[in-house]
Amino acid sequence: MNLPEQPSTFRAPTAAERPWWWRLEDASGTEVTLGADAPADLVDQRFTSQADAESWVGETWAELAEHGVDAVTLFELERRVYGPMSLHA
Repeated sequence: MNLPEQPSTFRAPTAAERPWWWRLEDASGTEVTLGADAPADLVDQRFTSQADAESWVGETWAELAEHGVDAVTLFELERRVYGPMSLHA
């Protein structure tokens, strides 16, 4: 059975629709790109609200640290909101 193509309502959200994101950084403040071995739910995440972004980092900080992330900085589109915030105790 062939299924029809997905309707346009299932398109990926735009940056304007999900303006909140975390820049992942190493100890020197350089942006970190997670490797192919990182789970998909850690890569290129964007959020509709600051609260959603903060909840996500609260749930994933230990896993991010395991993949070489030392700190995170929160952005709304291109505006830096705060950070860097260390992921180490």
